[in-house]
Amino acid sequence: MSEDATPIPPPDPTIKPHRRRPRYSGKNPRKFEEKYKELAPERYQETVAKVIASGKTPAGTHRPIMVAEILEALAPKAGHIAVDCTLGYGGHTQEMLRRLSPGGRLLGLDADPIELPKTEARLRALGFGVDVFATYRSNFAGLPQVLAQAELSGADLILADLGVSSMQIDDPARGFSVKLDGPLDMRMNPQRGQPASDFLQKIRPDAFVSLLGANSDEPHAATLAPSLAGKRFATTRALSDAIKKALPRLSKDDVNLSVRRVFQALRIAVNDEFSALETLLRNLPQCLNPGGRAAVLTFHSGEDRRVKKAFEAGFRDGLYSEISHEVVRPTPEERNSNPRSGPAKLRWAKRAEA
Repeated sequence: MSEDATPIPPPDPTIKPHRRRPRYSGKNPRKFEEKYKELAPERYQETVAKVIASGKTPAGTHRPIMVAEILEALAPKAGHIAVDCTLGYGGHTQEMLRRLSPGGRLLGLDADPIELPKTEARLRALGFGVDVFATYRSNFAGLPQVLAQAELSGADLILADLGVSSMQIDDPARGFSVKLDGPLDMRMNPQRGQPASDFLQKIRPDAFVSLLGANSDEPHAATLAPSLAGKRFATTRALSDAIKKALPRLSKDDVNLSVRRVFQALRIAVNDEFSALETLLRNLPQCLNPGGRAAVLTFHSGEDRRVKKAFEAGFRDGLYSEISHEVVRPTPEERNSNPRSGPAKLRWAKRAEA
């Protein structure tokens, strides 16, 4: 090097190298991981607004269902102690928190170790500090233990939205989707229990027939069981293809309904959802303060039937002073703007004062 050559300075570690946007085939991204604008809603609000306006849910997010109806049923007020048993994306929690100040608190429960920290960070960024909002990694069956941990004898408001969050459904890596290929997992908490692939491989055909009937009212259970039970399916696409192959005479629409029902039945079994719901309903009256209100949002007949019977029994026994004798459904406008709200059913109950 010549004597008058200028030395090249070392790179500045504070300057991040430019990265090109993800490449994908076609005009618009199709894969979940390619939808970088939807996955960063704080940066691309205009794109997210367009997706919502088209009646879809942006990737990686969740649109809370029946918010107005739930707020009417629970009637949150300043100073109330509230519990969201299924925190999810935090949409219902956010609206309740706005009505609990001053003096109120909300406990958010969720068993999902992947989504819970994201939701907590999102709500903290909106200004909800630890004095008004706390999270607990727990299934809603653990509600009594969470209240005890928070040094509370009960809550004034308890909400349980039993639907699977869009973040879980849309991410193929979670194994819930009937449309996108991914590992056949379906666990709300991937760190516990067995994935759906293992569960399906171990179950007997006769037991699978009963499971399909109990968990999803599948009319073709007896036809499907020999082709699915005891078999190993590593991916969601492999299971979906096997279901379609086992029902060659059905129309495309009817086959797709069966695919969704089989996936639903497996998800419920893998996560032991009915057992957890029954535990919640059994503990619910004791977890409510006198005059406290509970609301449960369900998405299929097996869930709604259990909630209806539990609320009616509690009303007969004097545990509840009021219950919703008729189910509350989403408005036509909400069903049109958010098709995932279509199957939702809301029921509520009020704890007796004495």
